[in-house]
Amino acid sequence: MLSGRRLDLLDPSPFDVEIEDIAHGLARVARWNGQTVGAHGFSVAQHSELVEDLLAKLSPGIGARWRMLALLHDAPEYVIGDMISPFKAALGLDYRQFEARLEAAIHIRFGLPVHPPADIRALIKQADRISAYFEAVQLAGFSHREASDLFGDPPAGVAVVLTPLAPGEAQARYLQRFETLSSAIGLDAAGIAFSSE
Repeated sequence: MLSGRRLDLLDPSPFDVEIEDIAHGLARVARWNGQTVGAHGFSVAQHSELVEDLLAKLSPGIGARWRMLALLHDAPEYVIGDMISPFKAALGLDYRQFEARLEAAIHIRFGLPVHPPADIRALIKQADRISAYFEAVQLAGFSHREASDLFGDPPAGVAVVLTPLAPGEAQARYLQRFETLSSAIGLDAAGIAFSSE
């Protein structure tokens, strides 16, 4: 990693996970394999920020710990890239186990539960699908009908306008959001817990 950390991909340690590496990687991984309109790809970093914001719209007052979980929901992609769900399924269980080990290391690193409550996971997944709907329609050339068939319709009153950012800007915004949520849940600048929420 650019931080100098060496991450064992088969047995990732939370001690080798750094938010700067995550932000840098996610800002350079394009959603939709880069097949989107605009001067820049829509990065996983931007997508993750959007999912975190949509989670708050779906569940006003939801705690910062769960918002952090939403911000980090695709964090393993800083190492493994963004693969479409059908391809993940084709790769099979070993891929999912690999991804789960990396996700667990990230959660432990930032004081989040390795196995979040099912209702929180479901809310994050719903926000993820809403984000995918808007990305599909606004950036990836899908019709509203196609996006609706694949992701469902967004809730009434929920609307976003997407503008892909340059990687450096996406990275800076992701880090800023992480720092804000870290402070709210009692993590210091290095992402180490100094108090409980």
